Amino acid sequence: MIKKRGGRRPYNPGGESTMKIQRFIHKTLFFFFIFFCLQVLEHAFSILPSSADEPETLTLSAACERALQDNPLVRMTLSGRQIADAQLREARAGWFPLLQFGETFTRGNNPVFVFGSLLEQSRFSQANFSLHALNNPEPLSNFRTALILRQTLFDQLQTFTRVTQARLGQRQADLQKAMVEQQIRFEVIRTYYGVLVAHAKKGVTEEAVKMAESDMKRIQDRFKNGLVVESDLLAAEVQLAEFRQQQIDSEGDVAIAYAALNTVLGLPVQTLQKLAGELEDKRFEAVSQEELVRLALLQRPDYLRAGYSVLSNKEGVVGAKREYLPRLDIFGNYGLSGNDLSSGSTDYTISASLTFNIFDPGRRARIEKAKAAESMATAEQERLANEIRLEVVRAYQQHISARGRLAVAGQVIEQAAETHRIVQNRYREGLTTITEVLRSETALLRARLNLIAARSDHYVSYAHLLLSAGKLTDILPFLS
Repeated sequence: MIKKRGGRRPYNPGGESTMKIQRFIHKTLFFFFIFFCLQVLEHAFSILPSSADEPETLTLSAACERALQDNPLVRMTLSGRQIADAQLREARAGWFPLLQFGETFTRGNNPVFVFGSLLEQSRFSQANFSLHALNNPEPLSNFRTALILRQTLFDQLQTFTRVTQARLGQRQADLQKAMVEQQIRFEVIRTYYGVLVAHAKKGVTEEAVKMAESDMKRIQDRFKNGLVVESDLLAAEVQLAEFRQQQIDSEGDVAIAYAALNTVLGLPVQTLQKLAGELEDKRFEAVSQEELVRLALLQRPDYLRAGYSVLSNKEGVVGAKREYLPRLDIFGNYGLSGNDLSSGSTDYTISASLTFNIFDPGRRARIEKAKAAESMATAEQERLANEIRLEVVRAYQQHISARGRLAVAGQVIEQAAETHRIVQNRYREGLTTITEVLRSETALLRARLNLIAARSDHYVSYAHLLLSAGKLTDILPFLS
């Protein structure tokens, strides 16, 4: 057997270059892998919630501004104003001339058509006077290009009537916008304070649960020591369960309140909000009921809008009667006639037309229809006035009632708190039953909730009073 001697590997320049290329590829792939991992981590950290993503504090004034910009009702009223502007421009167009362009092609052998077309084309000759050419002409083509101008000088003042009604329509659109803005302010106030009320009720129920848990723990200790009977412990557990149910309901009320506020603001219902402020005792300016009714009939946008509707219908009656007047129009026609599109002869005509409708069976019916529309608009305005008076009276009495309930609720809560303290002390000394303790806890919880509701009703009822009088043009009374 012959053994091979060990030795160095023969030099292979091609193999070393291949290994360098492989190492370069590995390093490049490793670099891209690290870069990709860093990008993924950066994206993951960017979507994590942070303090910068928390919603800004929303004040009442900011909520009103946002609602007056993003609420769909505002966009609807703006579209209504655009429609009124377009109607005015359309009505004014009746004072301007109408210019039309026309191109007509006609071919035939009708003698009258051929005779007239030859004259229009300036191609009539002596040969066309032969009886055969007049009675049996060859077919002829006529291309007629024309510019037609029509101007109404007097149209029975119908354009003036339409322009007047369109201007009244613009004022109605502005008043509609003002009314919608006041309604939005009221809804913002109601829902904004609705969120504060929901949070306040949630806080009260949480305190009530903590109080009930503390009482139950104390009763458990006394039961273990044989100082109370088992029925006292069971009654405390039932009371705690009821308070927890109210706590659960209050949490749902908070979510509903936020959804209502977001809807008024024109935002998705799940939008996160952070509100500033709390329900505090506030005194509002007192105005007599009679004065509020008088102001409502002077500045309520919907009532003023009804007044403009009456004026518009009156103008409609006048416009219908103006149909007894004559109508005067002038016309101008400039044309080019030829047997093809590349040649022809030009001509023009100017005319005036005066028309007077001697007998028009529908005219009397149109006048009666306009009078009926005016009567209906007047009746609607009267009905609205009665509704406004009733609404002001109702809103005024509701505000007076809410103010009285607030005063009573403030006194009752102090009495309920003191009563609960006394009953708890008596129960520790064994001088009263657990029923009295639980009753005092329930009364204290009800008193706190009633105080919150009374404050909310006081705010909202005053906003409704301003809305009914047409005075909710700002929210300054609720900010001071």
